[in-house]
Amino acid sequence: MKNNQPDSKKKSNKSKSVHQKTDQWILRLYVAGHTIKSVTAFDNLKKICEERLKNKYKIEVIDLLVNPQLGREHQILAIPTLVRKLPVPVRKIIGDLSNTEHVLVGLDLKPHKQLLISKTI
Repeated sequence: MKNNQPDSKKKSNKSKSVHQKTDQWILRLYVAGHTIKSVTAFDNLKKICEERLKNKYKIEVIDLLVNPQLGREHQILAIPTLVRKLPVPVRKIIGDLSNTEHVLVGLDLKPHKQLLISKTI
């Protein structure tokens, strides 16, 4: 049976399904040299990824001492900074990533806690 949809619709449906099936996480960790904070951030990130993302992640470490222009290009204002490139939307987390709860919420691996406000009468 022949599908009578125009080619443009076929392509857009195909690209949507490919995007939806993408479960690869691309994380960039911006650091400045081999400092205690940089190493701590990487170790904390690696631990979180191993526990939560298994084999679905790629960590790219970008040393701004080696490539300082990348800090300007990617609008990195502090280090260490973690940038989630995929899945979209892009997210940024600054610090050594030692607050696991904060990192999980920032990466959308854990939902935000809702604050319940009680009203006294």
